Amino acid sequence: MTFFRALALSVFALAISPVFAQEATIRKSLTERLPNFPKIDEISKTPMNGLYEVRMGSDIMYSDADGSFLIQGTLIDVKQKRNLTEERIEKLSAIAFDQLPLKNAFTQVRGNGKRKLVVFADPNCGYCKRFEKDLQKLDNVTIHHLLYPILGEDSKAKSRNIWCAKDKAKAWNDWMINSTAPANANCDTAAVDANVEFGKKYRITGTPTLFFADGTRVPGAVPLAQVEKLLTDIK
Repeated sequence: MTFFRALALSVFALAISPVFAQEATIRKSLTERLPNFPKIDEISKTPMNGLYEVRMGSDIMYSDADGSFLIQGTLIDVKQKRNLTEERIEKLSAIAFDQLPLKNAFTQVRGNGKRKLVVFADPNCGYCKRFEKDLQKLDNVTIHHLLYPILGEDSKAKSRNIWCAKDKAKAWNDWMINSTAPANANCDTAAVDANVEFGKKYRITGTPTLFFADGTRVPGAVPLAQVEKLLTDIK
């Protein structure tokens, strides 16, 4: 190893060692003082001096430099008028579009279908019904519906009947828009079960939950104007 290469590596080590040391201090302090604390996946500096982000999956908290204090809340950059916590959680909860289980979806295409939207929905979810009526107003969109029965046994039964219907999209619309229950039907519902398992893995805890082509996740029956904006902004 040449002298200059060794010098460069030494400078690099000196530059990064405080970062790792700080992370180790916080990690050690939290795990020792809080034995039941969730597994820490990452500790990183925030733009605020002396404040560190502690990440557990897609959940985040904040710590001081030595792990003596924890903050659970929202970090706002008032100068730039940005909710840094919300931005970070949105990034952490995003799922690449090609990783979504679209093979387990039924699809509706309107207009040219160029814009893409994925919706996880429970057939007994009142918010999903309201949102579905709003979706009828969207044009030039492909909507992938993933049945996600998490509200009880009747949701599972309705999801089975919709999935096993000859025309899934019609059975869905008849129920969600017109309250006409799907006819009893039986078939292989492994796809619906797989949706639920996927949701557990990626912490989809409520319905509707939306995913856009850039991976953005949006929970809840958000206003149609927000859906339109997200679809339009994605290039």
